[in-house]
Amino acid sequence: MDIEKSFTFPFEDKEWVTKLGLGAVISMVPILNFAWSGYLVGILRNVMNHATEPLPAWDDLGKAFSDGLILFAAGLIYALPVLILLCLPLGIMAFSGILSGNSTMEEVARMMAEAGGALFLGLLCVFLLYGMALSVIYPAILVMFSREGTLAACFKLREAFNIISRNAGPFFTAWSLSLAAGLGVGLVVGFVNAVVSWIPCLGWIIGLALSLASGAYIGVVYAHLFGQFGRVAFDQNQLAPAS
Repeated sequence: MDIEKSFTFPFEDKEWVTKLGLGAVISMVPILNFAWSGYLVGILRNVMNHATEPLPAWDDLGKAFSDGLILFAAGLIYALPVLILLCLPLGIMAFSGILSGNSTMEEVARMMAEAGGALFLGLLCVFLLYGMALSVIYPAILVMFSREGTLAACFKLREAFNIISRNAGPFFTAWSLSLAAGLGVGLVVGFVNAVVSWIPCLGWIIGLALSLASGAYIGVVYAHLFGQFGRVAFDQNQLAPAS
């Protein structure tokens, strides 16, 4: 893996200011920001396929939007078990609130409220572990989706685990570097924002611009790192770009 390339490649594109600037603006617009997620998929796909300029042009907004929408739908499906199971303790606690209005059922209501609260906390711990596991495997899911371009590809967990286990070195290199980059850039931007925030109006505008620019930069670095991982994980002779 060419680690340095992941951090410098955006600036090698002659139109990087336009491409990243437009991406940063799109990323802050509700609904339309699905296109930003799809744009990052485009970068990942380009890196996997050895494109000379990994930053895509914004000439196919529909494709970027549809890719982002598919990823959003996949995220909702992954979240569905959490939402369904949370209804149980919340329902118990809500029913206990109804019973508490009856003086003869106060003890039962108290016990139900305690049971519902304990169940909620227990499920919350399980869901945190579930979320952490998904955050680790998510880049491999992105690679699978970038390769096939379908919703079904987001649920090929066995294949995702297989490419991680067979290429653990590149995967965790990309994962740790993307995390470190996000933390590092976030700390620097946070410090600068704290300084310029003392300047009325202009400082706030500068802070917003820095936050958007840094978010876009970290996104493309993330996509490039895992694009390199995907390139290592798959034989490029077998990898055809999604239509």
